[in-house]
Amino acid sequence: MTGWRMIFMGTPDFACPTLQKLIDRHENLLAVVTQPDRPKGRGQKLMPPPVKELALRHGIPVHQPLKVRDPAFVELVRELEPDVIVVVAFGQILPKSLLDIPPHGCINVHASLLPRYRGAAPLNWCIINGERETGATTMLMDPGLDTGPMLLQQKTPIDENEDIVSLHDRMALLGADLLAVTLDRLKAGEIIPQPQINDESCYAAMLRKEDGLIDWHKDAKAIHDQVRGMSVWPGAYTLLGDQVLKIFRTRIGDGCGHPGTVLKSSKGELEVACLSGSLLIRELQLAGKKRLDVGSFLAGFPIPEGALLDSKAGGDSAP
Repeated sequence: MTGWRMIFMGTPDFACPTLQKLIDRHENLLAVVTQPDRPKGRGQKLMPPPVKELALRHGIPVHQPLKVRDPAFVELVRELEPDVIVVVAFGQILPKSLLDIPPHGCINVHASLLPRYRGAAPLNWCIINGERETGATTMLMDPGLDTGPMLLQQKTPIDENEDIVSLHDRMALLGADLLAVTLDRLKAGEIIPQPQINDESCYAAMLRKEDGLIDWHKDAKAIHDQVRGMSVWPGAYTLLGDQVLKIFRTRIGDGCGHPGTVLKSSKGELEVACLSGSLLIRELQLAGKKRLDVGSFLAGFPIPEGALLDSKAGGDSAP
């Protein structure tokens, strides 16, 4: 426990382990700030962010400003007199008027080895780009996008078959532990913030639906990495005639053929040729249907060998 007066800012599941860590450490949490409740599901019912639910279970006051740069909200934070603000996946850029309030700064837990993968989707792009390691960085926030001076980093390997679900959960815990160490060492005066080298940076943009479209004229590893990095959203997908197939789990094979051609489709096997190598599809989903393992899928929707999966809407590929 640092004894510092803290405000925690975060929104999704990824931020919850860090908030829980602060609660378990008995930190002096003045308030939690999170995004407004949003409509979700078919009924579009208003749902609270995971961080809000966790905070309320522990009796911590919650604030949900529409915009954190609102002068009334900035004044509210100033009146709380925090020593430090901890930020994890909050979802809004903090203005300088907020950043300047806590004497020990605003500390962000970012899910990459900065300056690599600044931006909204660092874990996804690490996987999509075939990185073999990633990590978390704690940093002092400035008005830029993930550009502030770094405090501590912790690396972790990425398995060649690990997907975004597994990596997300591991990194949420790793980030929480790193934040605890960061607070203790800052309190002890043991950290000298290090500036980022901008020339080594790259940007991890928010994913778009079209990013999920598979181009079979890529090698098998590149497509396998795309599937792993997009298994939650938007989902990697391809076209079979006028049908959309989402693909969630794959392995790399050594088959060969014209890119997009189904090489095997029997006994629970579905193998598709890529530019080099092949993709062994383990789990997939037909649009509007359930997500299934390949054996169950083929039992209800056979795909003949020789069928051609397409990489563009309106193509002339057909089973």
